[in-house]
Amino acid sequence: MQWYWVAEYVPKFIDGIIITLQLLSLSIFFGMILAVPIGLVQVTGPRWLAAIARSFCTVIRGTPLLIQLWLLYYGLGSLFPLMPEIRESFLWPILRDAFPYAVLAFTLSVAGYEGEVMRGAFKGVPKGELEAARAFGMSRFKILRRIWLPRALQNVLPTLAGEFVLTLKSTPLAATITVFDVYGVGSIVRQETYRVYEPLLFVAGIYICLTAVIVVFFRWLENRVPRPA
Repeated sequence: MQWYWVAEYVPKFIDGIIITLQLLSLSIFFGMILAVPIGLVQVTGPRWLAAIARSFCTVIRGTPLLIQLWLLYYGLGSLFPLMPEIRESFLWPILRDAFPYAVLAFTLSVAGYEGEVMRGAFKGVPKGELEAARAFGMSRFKILRRIWLPRALQNVLPTLAGEFVLTLKSTPLAATITVFDVYGVGSIVRQETYRVYEPLLFVAGIYICLTAVIVVFFRWLENRVPRPA
């Protein structure tokens, strides 16, 4: 194996790592913001809103992420160039780029999967704690903010590491819509150097390192967060 090309492409791989981490962090952040109400309404209702949330989770979990990504980029993204008001607005430089569509697709994926996880987490909070809070005269919003949501997040914390890793391993799909993350840079290296295996092994090593960092961080975080007795 020959690794002479590594030094030349290190700056591009650094850029690819940055894009990968941006895609990962934005998707998890916005996905969890959506997952909390999606899980909550499935427990509290109303029924019509719970049905919408369940349908959303079923569609997201039942269809491949690649198809979702292509539908957003090649479907929704192809409509904006046909709208003069969009092309002439400040949104056009954003909407013509592939990165926002990748973020949206991964965000919806995280929301669909973690929405079901949050549903179980909310249901797993002991009812006695909620009844005690009501007995103290707390409002519904205060109960949610001070007891129900924190306890649910405690329950779901161990699964977040797995969601981070799964989303990280899904980010190479973004290269199919010209988002040059780590895998996209590796594909460029293969095309320019005619090396087949070495770039793939190098990219795999980067993903292993990123996964290790995520796992170590969440183990540290779990040890810092007090667990209920």
